Amino acid sequence: MLTKYAIILADGAADEPVDALGGQTPLEAAITPNIDALVRAGRIGTVRTVPSGYSPGSDVATMSLLGYDVTKHYTGRAPIEAVARKIELKPDDVVFRCNMISVVDGEMRDFTAGHIDTQESQQIITSLNDAFAGEALTFHTGVSYRNLLVAKDQSALDAVCMPPHDIPGEPVADYLPKGRGGDDLRRIMDKAREILADHPVNVARRKAGKTVASDIWLWGQGVVPILQRFRPRYGVSGAVIAAVDLIRGLGRLIGWPLIDVPGATGFIDTDYAAKGRYAIDALNEYDLIAVHIEAPDEAGHMGDAKAKVEAIERIDADIVGPLVDALKSFDRWRILVAPDHPTPVNTKTHTADPPPFCMAGADIPAGIVEARFTEAFARQSDFQVERGHELMDHFLRR
Repeated sequence: MLTKYAIILADGAADEPVDALGGQTPLEAAITPNIDALVRAGRIGTVRTVPSGYSPGSDVATMSLLGYDVTKHYTGRAPIEAVARKIELKPDDVVFRCNMISVVDGEMRDFTAGHIDTQESQQIITSLNDAFAGEALTFHTGVSYRNLLVAKDQSALDAVCMPPHDIPGEPVADYLPKGRGGDDLRRIMDKAREILADHPVNVARRKAGKTVASDIWLWGQGVVPILQRFRPRYGVSGAVIAAVDLIRGLGRLIGWPLIDVPGATGFIDTDYAAKGRYAIDALNEYDLIAVHIEAPDEAGHMGDAKAKVEAIERIDADIVGPLVDALKSFDRWRILVAPDHPTPVNTKTHTADPPPFCMAGADIPAGIVEARFTEAFARQSDFQVERGHELMDHFLRR
């Protein structure tokens, strides 16, 4: 008998106790009746999405949640995003994430350059390509501050690069690219700084009182990974709803169609209800729909506990609630709610601590009556998944 599946990827929703929330985590402070009902109807636990030795990024963590062993398949963040942009890559191409950032007094002030508009980024990218014409480098526009650089220098693969969201408020000089290939990356970043200093986009942003894109930051390099398609692997057809290229790229790599949702922004102002509606419609065509929501992660990076609570509550009310109601119209169904990693508002960066997850539906035994979807309840459970890529097998097959 056919089973319908839904996966809610609440990016960065897990957290630590926050003083501004009376010592509660955002998950504890949020009112989430729909997700809490899933916990009581099914199972809750934790999942180690980031293997030892890997940086706790959404690339590693989400690849694990989608059922792929990071230790065998991960090659870097940027090439995954390049796949989402349909950038044609050759075997010797090395792809970097190229953030637009704001450095003030030598410190990483804003790794998003004030969430610069995509159109503004595109103007800067055009100028960078003009400035580096004749070199084996090509810049590509992404979404907002999230852009890409494709280079031919294989030595760049060995450079040690720091994710900019891991160093808020830190002196950037301590975290510039190091090691083999690092010298050339620093040269590119230095030249870009000169171009950006009086760029028309920044002139306009200064006049408007907005954060300027003072620099670019290169990191997350790699070559395109090869992943087995999801349907042959699990016998289930799937599709994905996501506004950020990282998740869209992973979807393409495993053969999932990308469902575009008007109003989906990859930020806290995303249209949650629209994502819910499009997910419900997708159930009529696909066995599985995965919905990614970036908002909790962005709120965590901003250090905004209130915004993070609101994002979690919107996910519960506008996505999980309607989606569960729709799933119940099918004879068999299952749903999984799984943050990829914690993004604590206290530190504004990711951690590798195993986040909570819950699953409910056909043949999943009922859990604890009084439980809620919180980190504390998840840690008390006897359902602790130590190898993150195995959670998908639990969800689909057991």
